[in-house]
Amino acid sequence: MNESTLFLISFILYIFSAFFYFAFLFSTKIKFAKQGYWAAAIGLAIHTAALVLRIFESGHAPFTNMYESLSFFGWSAVFAYVFVEAKFKLRKAGPYYMLIVIALMALASSPLMPKEATPLIPALQSYWLWLHVSITLIGEAFFCIAFVTSIMYLKAISKEKRGIDLEPGLTSEKLDSISYRVIAIGFPLFTLGGLVFGMVWAYKAWGSYWSWDPKEVWSLITWFIFALYLHTRLVMGWKGKKSAIVAIIGFLAAMFTYFGVNYLLAGLHSYA
Repeated sequence: MNESTLFLISFILYIFSAFFYFAFLFSTKIKFAKQGYWAAAIGLAIHTAALVLRIFESGHAPFTNMYESLSFFGWSAVFAYVFVEAKFKLRKAGPYYMLIVIALMALASSPLMPKEATPLIPALQSYWLWLHVSITLIGEAFFCIAFVTSIMYLKAISKEKRGIDLEPGLTSEKLDSISYRVIAIGFPLFTLGGLVFGMVWAYKAWGSYWSWDPKEVWSLITWFIFALYLHTRLVMGWKGKKSAIVAIIGFLAAMFTYFGVNYLLAGLHSYA
């Protein structure tokens, strides 16, 4: 069984996961949420095998072009969600979150994304590639969860103001708390992978820690937004709506760094 077949199987399982989570959303039967969780977890295991096969087939890290990067980002997103769901039972986020995963996998599957494994250019032939990209994308996966829970928070406080009862155990306070906790996980990962390891690799590859490359600049903007989120929450006591809006803006900035910079702003990171 080759990498593309395993990728397809995992993609199908993620679709089933979203289906079960939506069934839970409309029926409130816990069994559907559990089926959605296990479909995602099994899909994650098969997706892991696909990435390992990609490494053996290509001879390098599985995120050196947009197809590989999207596949790994999809894997990271499911990994983060399986972890958070197991800890916080955030079942109501499942259907919306898995739609994001499906969108990433669908983009990776698109004919527009070349899937052939090609030799790396000299600048990418470094073990720093593994550290820089993998840890950055895993950090952004936790930001993605915060994006979903922050939107759910804004929806929850709107319902509370109208006197609509929420699901027991999933109050606006809990959603706000989960958003903070996942950003507290994602921020140090993004800092370490996106900035620290990125600067070290840049020095080794180009002789400079910082080149004001568009992706470097937007990574720094993203970092400042999430640093603002944590600073205002821990030092100034911000919670709730203000924090949710900052988290949403931060994830959108991260996605522009990931997608927009690649296609709209040419620079040293324009490999794909």
